[in-house]
Amino acid sequence: MNSDHHPPRSLGILAGGGRLPHQVAAAARAAGRAVFVVGLEGFVDRAWLGDWPHEIIRMGAAGRILAALRAQVCQDVVLIGPVRRPSFFDMRPDADGARLLARVGRAAFSGDDGLLAAVIKVLGEEGFRVIGAHEILEEALGPRGLLTRAEPDAAAMSDIARGIAVARALGAADVGQGCVVQEGVVLAVEATEGTDAMLSRCGPLRRSGPGGVLVKIVKPGQERRADLPTLGPDTVTMAAAAGLRGIAFEAGGAILVDRAATIAAADKAGLFLLGLDPDEIHPRSKPT
Repeated sequence: MNSDHHPPRSLGILAGGGRLPHQVAAAARAAGRAVFVVGLEGFVDRAWLGDWPHEIIRMGAAGRILAALRAQVCQDVVLIGPVRRPSFFDMRPDADGARLLARVGRAAFSGDDGLLAAVIKVLGEEGFRVIGAHEILEEALGPRGLLTRAEPDAAAMSDIARGIAVARALGAADVGQGCVVQEGVVLAVEATEGTDAMLSRCGPLRRSGPGGVLVKIVKPGQERRADLPTLGPDTVTMAAAAGLRGIAFEAGGAILVDRAATIAAADKAGLFLLGLDPDEIHPRSKPT
């Protein structure tokens, strides 16, 4: 027997909402990893948890979360699935939670990036290795190029360029990762409500003429091990209902939930899906 062989590292999943945590769990199990799920109370979809070793814990109970991960001998940890960033009063931190919050200070409440960076830092200091969901899911990151039969015309590409500029400004302020643009007009921007809620606002705001585009890109300097832009079949359905004609995302910087189903939904709705390099469409300004 080869003594150099080591079993796959066990994985703890801090699971928020949506279907992606389940997909990460299934992919990890298929790769031979032991998997334990910490379902974040009020966010995780409990319907899939029954088949998995799990515990449901509220976000503020950091001591319980760390103890659960250690009890299951988790070595790697993934943070995946949307959660609403809590206020300090919503957190109701336990004793360990209060100690950890004191360690990271106001960074945990300075924005989404501040919170995620603080959580990742603390997990690392507590002995866990934090990895990205895309390191578990094969082909999770959206590729470069056109994925659909429909394709953007010159007007749509102009809206995409406008959307990149706006999304970069939002991201630099740690506000959101996306926006909707139609004929050069910004119909909506993403904030803490998330992409689906943003798209739900766009229908009544739609102008006459060709439909708008959804643009999703990574925030400047974003921590890529958590909270990458995520798109899936539901995003396509809502984009179509809002009268949009396409979605552009940062190639290699956005997770496609069930790529085949997402592309099929876009083809059925007649929308384009385009993976792009934002710097090629809207180059960053360079110092003179």
